[in-house]
Amino acid sequence: MNTGQWLGLITGVAFGFLLQKGRVLRFDKQVGAMLLKDMTILKFMLSAILVGMVGILLLSNAGIITLSHKPMNAGAVVIGGALFGAGWAVMGFCPGTSIGAIGEGRWHAIFAVIGMIAGAAVYAELYPFFKSTVLAWKDFGKIGLPETLGASQWIIALVFWVVAIGMFILFEKKKI
Repeated sequence: MNTGQWLGLITGVAFGFLLQKGRVLRFDKQVGAMLLKDMTILKFMLSAILVGMVGILLLSNAGIITLSHKPMNAGAVVIGGALFGAGWAVMGFCPGTSIGAIGEGRWHAIFAVIGMIAGAAVYAELYPFFKSTVLAWKDFGKIGLPETLGASQWIIALVFWVVAIGMFILFEKKKI
């Protein structure tokens, strides 16, 4: 394995460990999130996004990495989001938590992983059809909030941090 693969493995194991320690692999936390009664998963993911956002911006500004947006395609976002949400609602797992649950020994999560693999295979087989239909709906190009709003990446990050911290405070007050 090369260095990138080792780093990916180490990062994945660390993320799985944090998922387990943060209790976001628990079925009751998954259901609570879907019912908006338990914000553990949202708080966990917001924390990861906040830290990752700053890290990525620092690496980008230092010239260590180059940011490259994927095209914003309305059809792909709507259909993909609906399928992701439906899969999460039916199985009680998102992709990361399903692998983590298997790591905890909860073998019923294998059905979620099999569903993801089957879905990817179906998508690959039907890609020519999707390319001429769903993926042709509306492509906004490679856009991001800084370009759309004409604001600095750091201003957007600061606003995101303020809103997220406000959400954390609200969730703690409501004990959710």
